[in-house]
Amino acid sequence: MKASIAKLVEQAIAEVPALAEAPEVASISTTVERTRDSRHGDFATNVAMRLAKAAGTNPREIAQQIIDKLPASDLVADVQIAGPGFINFHLSDTAFHSELAAILVAGTAYGRKPTRDAPKILLEFVSANPTGPLHVGHGRHASYGATLGNLLEADGYTVDREYYVNDAGRQMDILGVSVLLRAMESAGESIEFPEAGYKGDYIAEIAATLDSDVSGIDAATLFANVPDDDKEAQIGGLIENAEQLLGVEAFHALRRQSLQSILEDIQGDLAEFGVTFDRWFSEQSLTDDNLIDDALAVLEERRMLYRKDGATWFRATDFGDEKDRVVVRDNGKKTYFASDIAYHYGKRERGFDHLIDVLGSDHHGYVARVQAGLEAMGYAGDSLEVELVQFVTLYRGGEKMQMSTRSGEFVTLRQLRDEVGNDAARFFYVMRSNDQHLDFDLELAKSRSNDNPVYYIQYAHARVASVFRQLAEKSLDFDEANGISNFGLLKEAHERALMTSLSRYPEIIELAATNRAPQHLVHYLRDLANELHSYYNAHQFIVDDGALRDARLALISATRNVIAGGLAIIGVSAPDSM
Repeated sequence: MKASIAKLVEQAIAEVPALAEAPEVASISTTVERTRDSRHGDFATNVAMRLAKAAGTNPREIAQQIIDKLPASDLVADVQIAGPGFINFHLSDTAFHSELAAILVAGTAYGRKPTRDAPKILLEFVSANPTGPLHVGHGRHASYGATLGNLLEADGYTVDREYYVNDAGRQMDILGVSVLLRAMESAGESIEFPEAGYKGDYIAEIAATLDSDVSGIDAATLFANVPDDDKEAQIGGLIENAEQLLGVEAFHALRRQSLQSILEDIQGDLAEFGVTFDRWFSEQSLTDDNLIDDALAVLEERRMLYRKDGATWFRATDFGDEKDRVVVRDNGKKTYFASDIAYHYGKRERGFDHLIDVLGSDHHGYVARVQAGLEAMGYAGDSLEVELVQFVTLYRGGEKMQMSTRSGEFVTLRQLRDEVGNDAARFFYVMRSNDQHLDFDLELAKSRSNDNPVYYIQYAHARVASVFRQLAEKSLDFDEANGISNFGLLKEAHERALMTSLSRYPEIIELAATNRAPQHLVHYLRDLANELHSYYNAHQFIVDDGALRDARLALISATRNVIAGGLAIIGVSAPDSM
């Protein structure tokens, strides 16, 4: 509807002589918005006020000239000038009836746009280090990223979803030695576990499944010449000794087995949560496939690197970063930043036009430097977009929960899902903007009450299904075509309010996708459910008049379609009974 009204206005502007002759008019876009007060119409535009200067006359005169040139349309019942020059549109009953019919035809696909040719989007999210199970914070990343991907696809974009597996570097060595230590404990060795090691029961569980035989390694030998006054030096010494005692290949095999065990747990956890990926990209492949060297070669060829103090530096300040960045240290080892820019360069080389990374809020300094790397390699810096996700705090009965302990135990995503269910978890995680801290109320998420928004929305869907069950129990049939032809009987205020709310759905999809803001869809579904519940409580649907009955059933059937479609985007089920 919104696009149709905007098109009418643009056609009218093209026919106004004073505007057609003004060159500035071409740069002034036509903006049409929903009105806040239905007494002022359904849509309004301020375009006349923005065109007044170009036309050399006052806004109300321009507004009248635009109205005079509006093409005839059965969507519009009335047009008025308001205030200093707003043009207010009152939609016709036909407009709402046509939209209702469109919902019934499209089903849960209503509101989805045709697939665009470009841009092709690569969405990377979660990407938690595979050194332990996913915790509740990762769950927010998963729910936000998955919902954002669904929104973008509903808005017509082609989206690939990717998980970046951090399977290279020091954290993998720490994981390996942590598992080794637990395996030695289970073999009877007395171990004072290092502070920098990975703790938690899952490490012992992995150790119990090891293929490697560690029975020949004793604690005294492993801890020989290892400092105990610096936790980083201690863990480094343990890694070095473990490689010598086991052999580099055997230690790496232990690492790989530990990684695979955790990665399988992460993959299973996310799949059960309804979150899947097109690709699990290995950080180690950047080295194995020479992707880092390739990216650095491009920078070298474009004269974006220089040497200082034995290290190789990237001229990041040439592209707006606060300082230049080391890409190769003086010891010849490549930095994490070199991996980052190589990874994103590779994304563009794989044919993706726009890159969206969903990262933790502590990555705010990451954006400029990676954008600088892309720009230096010949791609637009703003082809990388980073959405930051804030922290989650759990509450039970109004009391803040302890999220982790010194032993390394923490509240996992699986524990949260087991307690509140996937639906509540997916929904609650996206109720607030990703850049705001989230307080997750466990008791509210589990409650079967109208205070629980996911229950309230699902109950609206189930209520519609119950009406159709009652219809069958009365041996009555629903004639959808008869309902559509009798939409003119829907005269009640609740019916008009529900039709208006339904017609907003495509706009909400576009708004939520454009702003990367799933909470807009959440709030919309809550409002739509409220309209349905109000209608249900005020009127009978299964009435004696067959024409009115079918019209009302068609209206609530359309409502069910939109609720189910919206919940599916969020990753929440739409039950027929509760």
